[in-house]
Amino acid sequence: MNPALDARGLRIAFAGVPVVDGVSLTVSPGECVAIVGESGAGKSLTARALLGLLPGEASVRAERLTVDGVDAGALNEHGWRRLRGSRIALVSQDALVSLDPLQRIGREVAEARRLHGLPAETEQVHALLRRVWMPEPERRARQYSHQLSGGLRQRALIASALSADPAVLVADEPTTALDATVQARILSLLREIADAGTAVLFISHDFAAVRRLADRVLVMRNGVVVEEGLVSEVLESPQHEYTRRLIDATRHSPRGVQEPATDQVLVATGVTKRFGETEAVSEASFVVPQGRTLGIVGESGSGKTTLARIMVGVERPDAGELRWAGAPRVQLVHQNPLGAFDPRWTIDRSLREALAAGGVPRALRSARVADLMREVDLDPALAARRPIALSGGQRQRAAIARALAAEPEVLVLDEPVSALDPSVRERVLQLLVRLQRERRLTMVFVSHDLDVVGAVADEVLVMQDGRIVEQGPTGAVFAAPQHPFTKELLAAGS
Repeated sequence: MNPALDARGLRIAFAGVPVVDGVSLTVSPGECVAIVGESGAGKSLTARALLGLLPGEASVRAERLTVDGVDAGALNEHGWRRLRGSRIALVSQDALVSLDPLQRIGREVAEARRLHGLPAETEQVHALLRRVWMPEPERRARQYSHQLSGGLRQRALIASALSADPAVLVADEPTTALDATVQARILSLLREIADAGTAVLFISHDFAAVRRLADRVLVMRNGVVVEEGLVSEVLESPQHEYTRRLIDATRHSPRGVQEPATDQVLVATGVTKRFGETEAVSEASFVVPQGRTLGIVGESGSGKTTLARIMVGVERPDAGELRWAGAPRVQLVHQNPLGAFDPRWTIDRSLREALAAGGVPRALRSARVADLMREVDLDPALAARRPIALSGGQRQRAAIARALAAEPEVLVLDEPVSALDPSVRERVLQLLVRLQRERRLTMVFVSHDLDVVGAVADEVLVMQDGRIVEQGPTGAVFAAPQHPFTKELLAAGS
């Protein structure tokens, strides 16, 4: 069987500097091949070169590049437009950005069929939505992208990519921002698409996702493939040190049960928060022990972020109460530090502002900025940069430094590592554990990643539809979950 996608000796350069060097891969019909690696490894550039989507300043060469039997090595933009959609299609990471906010989902799904001269009747659109297990396809087809959840948007994007029946589907980080159960459903859907005969190229930094979905895997580092083979062989017996390090960064054992804490920083009783007719948080009761980490897990819409916002005072409960021991300083670390920082300000200015708010005299702020940068394992010289000039991991550590500037007793962290590569995520988690020990911090860690919560949390709350359905020591809850939803979350994340 001839491969649906065949690339040999692919090289990509910017201003003469190679960023992808000699990558070769094939994907056969019915097969899923994964490319894994950290940010900057070249995996997304490789994928976009296979779709003819690189910027004009990029230099692309390949010894061979065929897509569904078509020689794509010398195609111009017009040729690529005829190929994209009909023979090869892309599912990107951010469905909200990729879907047209002004078009209804049904029209979005039908567009590729119209562009390639295929019938695009309502019945065919509904059939495509049913193929991706979209609930109530007739109703969803009439909605706009902002009216769908993250998982439903991703299904709509996959339906749009499949609209013109391409031979090759390139999925670039399609599950990165999704909850464990939603991610499991999308991965199962992609596997079904492959099993039905489509060649699937899956780009990811998530080895757990690769293990569930792919047949073969290529590991990239600095634009070069350092290891490749069957998923079972590479993940169970990695040969390259880089591969071993990436895999190790995704494996954590839940913390063991500790002695009960004698002091409690926070006692919450019957906390309820409504938005219109919806109860985002319903009668939540829990305690936060001093010097420990409380993990809060659940799907999107479960109420975990609303509960975190109530803890830091951004939202006020409609019923119930929060009783703090004393008046501790509570600081929030956001999920998206790029959006949380003022893009016009340097990191130095942002930290100085936080120090000023904390009452640090002006004469001492320069030295304190340098101390804070070093405390979060950043070179103080990086403080002269604006947020956009830092990597994702550097920005997140800078956000932690800003939170520490106010000398908090409690840190509330909302999905602080969800968008980071495994090794970068591991360094940030180790940083948090060290800071907790050195500063005697109490932490509340909100996440949909059970492995991450298991690595840092002493106690865990599991939320579903605004309610706490299970809570207790992390190790005990993970080892013997009692609630069906907790069991589903753990099964989806394994």
